Amino acid sequence: MSSQRNYYIVVLIFLTFFVISFLTNIIGPLVPDIIDSFDLSYTLVAILPFAFFIAYGIFSIPSGILVEKYHEKKVMIGAFVVAFFGALLLAVYPNYLTAVISLFMIGSGIAGLQVGINPLLIVAGGEDHYAFNATLAQLIFGLASFLSPLVYSNIVLNLQNPSRDLNILLESLEVLVPENLLWISMYWLFAAITVLMILIIFLSRFPRVELTEEEKVGALETHLELLKNPVVVLFFLGIFTYVGTEQGVANWISEFLNTYHGYDPQTVGAQTVSWFWGMMTAGGLLGILLLKLIDSRYVLIGFTIGAVVALTVALFGTGGAARIAFPLVGFTSSVMYPVIFSLALNSVEEHHGSFSGILVSAIIGGAVIPLIIGGLADLAGLRFGLLFLYVTLGYILSVGFWANPLVLNKTFNLGKDEAAE
Repeated sequence: MSSQRNYYIVVLIFLTFFVISFLTNIIGPLVPDIIDSFDLSYTLVAILPFAFFIAYGIFSIPSGILVEKYHEKKVMIGAFVVAFFGALLLAVYPNYLTAVISLFMIGSGIAGLQVGINPLLIVAGGEDHYAFNATLAQLIFGLASFLSPLVYSNIVLNLQNPSRDLNILLESLEVLVPENLLWISMYWLFAAITVLMILIIFLSRFPRVELTEEEKVGALETHLELLKNPVVVLFFLGIFTYVGTEQGVANWISEFLNTYHGYDPQTVGAQTVSWFWGMMTAGGLLGILLLKLIDSRYVLIGFTIGAVVALTVALFGTGGAARIAFPLVGFTSSVMYPVIFSLALNSVEEHHGSFSGILVSAIIGGAVIPLIIGGLADLAGLRFGLLFLYVTLGYILSVGFWANPLVLNKTFNLGKDEAAE
């Protein structure tokens, strides 16, 4: 690979990460409004994030194959085109069926983007700067997750108030959005953002990415061979349960606070979801420091125990305590994905590109776990449904005990990589 850095492409990748997060993590704050608008049960509303994340899981590996054949620029433009039509479909024809189809299309597009931009970041930013750039990209991802619920809250409150001065965006949304479906304004905004990204990428010159054999997605036979390895399956379940936990909390925070404590989902609910993502970003910064000091398995164990405690306070404490505890679940969940992912890759000797594809496919946990929570909630209430998160957190906790990587994370007190005993 070329070692010459392309700062423009690096900034474009960071912008893409921001947009991906902005589109992805708005579902949770919208759940109460979607339930009211379409008169849905918990199970039916849970099918919406299910549609999004199942598409993500299905199209991750095929997207990698398309990137190898057609290269990053074409795949990224195609991915944004799919996401645009998904957002436009729901904006123009707002009903439950189009919501399911829309989120499936947006999830499909984002899968293509995620697969395309990671190898591009290595080339554009330089291999020796990849760890820093990848960490910065995750912080930008977290920033967008923090901002999107606040943008939603601000737009809806301004559209509800007829006595304010409107800017061009709000004037346009006031014309386009039905008064009883103000949350649809977010999908008009998404459609506009995706068009802008298509234009920016089309006008950009991309460097050529040459992947090593280890970085390539690999043939179907390679994936099947890996899936015969019990360690691969166990780590797949680790990512599966993490993403399911993250989305299982984020998707239901606003509805839980509305149902059990009477908080307005468009203000307090959206703000609490925003702080969930904001605190996850802050926890990630602490995690970066701790991983330079402590074995990553111990970090995972400590943070997961903290998540269990915070979840317990959120589910059984007062309304005020829940508003603090839900963001603390985000804070304590922050290290889980990178630690599990790195432990996984450090536990096999070869085919890291294919193994990464399998691990990314495990994001379907974000489809399945919220659906299970919704089903249980219809049986005995949302608090009962959210108790299922103790199962997923229990599995994540177990990873810290049974993981046996070939190489430990480098810490200051180790001074160099050591073989795991």
